[in-house]
Formats: sequence, structure tokens, C-alpha cells
Amino acid sequence: MASRKQKKVWRYVEEGSLLKLKSYLRKHRKDVDVNFTLGKRRRGVLHLVCSHGDDALLRLLLKHGADPLQRDRNGDTPLHLAARRALKYGKTDYDDLVVPLRKHCPAALSTPNNTGVTPQELLQRLSFKQNWNPGAHVLQRSDPEQEWREKLLGECQDEFFETFGQYDDDFLRDDEDEGDFADWAERIRKEYEAKQHARARTDRKRRRKKEEEEEERQRKELHARLEKEHKEYLERASRKKDETQRGKKRRYEERCDAVFLSSSSGASLGYDDIPWPAPRGSVDQMLAVILHGIDRSDTDTFRKFLRRQQALWHPDKFSQRCGGRLQDRDRQRITDTVTALSQELNKLAQSLR
Repeated sequence: MASRKQKKVWRYVEEGSLLKLKSYLRKHRKDVDVNFTLGKRRRGVLHLVCSHGDDALLRLLLKHGADPLQRDRNGDTPLHLAARRALKYGKTDYDDLVVPLRKHCPAALSTPNNTGVTPQELLQRLSFKQNWNPGAHVLQRSDPEQEWREKLLGECQDEFFETFGQYDDDFLRDDEDEGDFADWAERIRKEYEAKQHARARTDRKRRRKKEEEEEERQRKELHARLEKEHKEYLERASRKKDETQRGKKRRYEERCDAVFLSSSSGASLGYDDIPWPAPRGSVDQMLAVILHGIDRSDTDTFRKFLRRQQALWHPDKFSQRCGGRLQDRDRQRITDTVTALSQELNKLAQSLR
């Protein structure tokens, strides 16, 4: 089973990331074995490179010990895949893939797969002109000048790929704390997520604060509105009470004139016929109706008003005025109420002295 580092090598090969793979293999030269298989077809990294046609990665992996004789599930070596690609795409893939593999491991030409087919047999189907020497496993060309040029080209390619990326570590980050590219990318991702979470927390706090301020504003507005409505209610209740008291006092005065000063003095009087200030109220309520609207700060005027009321409800004077007209069934009740009202008026008058 491939290790985590081997899977990272596979990913770099699959992505075609030459610089990343070169830096990673240089850093982990001692603890990464490039001869491993992955997937259902049990292919190695050289198989993957040959199927993609990446000659730069091929030369890099060969330099780091990749085995050209490694077989996949079908028994194919990387040279089998390189030969098939050369048959499909032509001379360029032959020069980029087959030549380096043949040069690095001539024995791979005669290695058969599970069906007994060798890369040499596949290469004999090439359409461009070539002469083969099966015993030596070396490609012979009819033109010595062309052969020399291709050999020189191969040497130049080998030298190029040997030196390619030699100074890339000057530009690639190689800090042990930051690790390789994948570790760096993971660190960047975590930092980005942390910033996003911090920003989200800040936004939530700002939104919560704004909501709290809005709730506080609405609460104050509601409190102010309720206070205003309560004040208006009290004012309406006070006005209504004042109007009720004024109406009771007006009716009281009108009935006093009708009962006490009326010329028809022969009519009998029951309890409800007496001009009480509050017919069904207590003595205190009657006294409140009598005194409604009176300015108590004007002592002289207030005292004169009380004297008139005392004379009106004095038990003896009331008896002289209405005693003969009272109905027997209500007489005692009327007398008790007149006495109680007269006593309250007397107490109030004494308090002014």
C-alpha cells in the first residue's frame, strides 16, 4: 500500500508538476521510494508518465531510481506503454519516451508482458524507416550522419534534464516549518478559513450589537409611547371625572332649588326625593360633590360657601323646612344622612379656624 508521501509523488506526476516533484524528491530523497504501484491496474509512476507522454518527468524519475522493468497487472513495463504511444503519435513520442527507457535499461526491450509481447515487437510496427538488430536490442540507422545527430541530441537532452531546475530551490520555499507545497497549501487554506471564521464572528457580533441597539431603540419608543398613552388616559379620566363631578353638582344645586325653595311645599318626600349631592354615594362622596370647583385657597370665600351649606343641611333647619313632608318609612334614614352630612361640614368649617 502506498504511503502518504508516495501518494503525493503520484499526484505531482499526475498533475505534471515537474518543479514540485523535483523539489519534493530532493527534499525526501532518502525516505521516498518511487517504485510503488497504485490503483486497480497496479501501475507505477513510470507507467503513468509514459501514458501521459511527459519526457521531463520520465528522465527525472529514472534519475531517482524508478525501475523500467516494473510490471502492471497486465505484465506491461513502462516501455510497453511508451512503444504503444510512439505507434499512436509518431516519432516525437519515440524520441521522448522510448529512447531514454531503451538507453537506461536495454533489457526492457525483450521483456514480455502476460501475453508474451515484447516492446521490441511493438516497435517493429513503426511507420518511419528504421532497421533493428534483435540480438543487440539496439536501433541501427542506415544513415550514420543522422545517427550521430540523434545521438548528440540525446546527449544534449540528458544534460538539459540533469541541470533543469538545479537552482529552483533558490526560488522555491524550503523552510522545514512550512513543509512542501501541499503542506504550504494546507496552511494557507487553514489561515484563510481562520480569517473567514474570524470575519464571520466579527460580522455576527456587529449584527448582534446592531440588533440589540435596534431592540433597545424599539423598547424605548414603546416605553415612551406607553407613557404618553398612559398620561393621555389619566388626563381623559381626570377630565371625565371633572365633568361627572360638575354634572352631579349642577344637578345637586338644581334639585336643591326645586326641593327647598319650591312653592309646592305639600308634596311628600321619600329618601330619593331629597337633593343629595350623591344620591347613592357615601357621605364623603356627597361632600366631594359639594366642594367640587371651590377654590380653598380663598379662605373667606370658602368659609362663606361652607356656612351656606351648613345652613342648608343643619338638622334643625332641615327639619323645619322639610320635616312635615317626610315619608314615615324613610324619615329615620333621611334624618341620619342629614345629620352625618352636617357633621362633616361642621368639621371642615372648624378646620379653617
